[in-house]
Amino acid sequence: MDYSLAKTPDTARLEALVGRAVSDLSAGYGGVMVSLGHRLGLYKAMADKGPLTARDIAARAGCAERYVREWLNSQVAGAYLRYHAISDTYEMTPEQAMVLANEDSPVFIPHAWSVPASMWADEDKAINAFRTGAGIPWGDHDGRLYCGVAAFYRNAYKASLVPEWLPALDGVVEKLQAGALVADVGCGHGHSTVLMAEAFAASQFLGFDTHDKSVVEARQVAGAAGVADRASFLTARADTYPGTGYDLICFFDCLHDMGDPLAAATHAAKALARDGTVMLVEPFANDRVEDNVSPVGRLYYAALTTICCAHAISDGGRTVLGAQAGEARLADIFRKAGFTRFRRAMQTPFNLILEARL
Repeated sequence: MDYSLAKTPDTARLEALVGRAVSDLSAGYGGVMVSLGHRLGLYKAMADKGPLTARDIAARAGCAERYVREWLNSQVAGAYLRYHAISDTYEMTPEQAMVLANEDSPVFIPHAWSVPASMWADEDKAINAFRTGAGIPWGDHDGRLYCGVAAFYRNAYKASLVPEWLPALDGVVEKLQAGALVADVGCGHGHSTVLMAEAFAASQFLGFDTHDKSVVEARQVAGAAGVADRASFLTARADTYPGTGYDLICFFDCLHDMGDPLAAATHAAKALARDGTVMLVEPFANDRVEDNVSPVGRLYYAALTTICCAHAISDGGRTVLGAQAGEARLADIFRKAGFTRFRRAMQTPFNLILEARL
């Protein structure tokens, strides 16, 4: 059999692949521009202001016009801003402002670019992990990772946790309104804990995380929100945190990072009140690789490669779920831990919201 034809690239497919690669490269460059625009206040200088000249925008942001003009042109080329050729002005639409300027918007994106920045900074650690099989603890990553993850998830949780996700669970809101004891396991900077404490004044909330610096930050977040008397934080592992009789135990985008998720689920079964609920929020994933071929799937697989998988291995690595675990594998974990009921309460393009009960 002549294999020479099989080795000849298909021109159309080659061009399509090169086009995709260049598009990805452009997005990488664009991420740097987004971060600069956010940190320099360029987006905020334009929001709700109508058409502005480069000089106007530079003056409002306190930047040099020559740099600002090139930055503006990069934004226009990426469809992040509008350009009016006749007046030589630049404009931000309301939709663009939601994504780029409004820090309280559920679709605000600039903070998310801190995560790939940290991945680049940690590239040598990732290379070593690939070659040795060693893990990378969460605390060993570049500092932009923690801030980027916390800030990115904060807005999504703010938009959905209290008004949508908690009501999707059976009877949980009523318990929280009456006064419940809640554990937020893997709480990070505590944004999820604080959001619940702000909404349910009769309940008490305890946040647990293994990362000391995140726990310190969580206490500051609670203090700034005025809920430090009802939201407290401790450094503790997911399989040994103190307390029993919890009416609600939450895992927000963290179970897949743990080296022994079965131990975490088993501990939750012991710490939970008999009629209590576990709320498991995980990155959206279908159960098969071939069903996760999408921009979101690609993003999550990349993150689990250098962040989630790496931490789980550093944490013992008994079961490395990864950020694309899927509902079936998660359900199996909780059934083995002694839970008899497990269901998908709802889903978003980015998350699965799952409920487990004894």
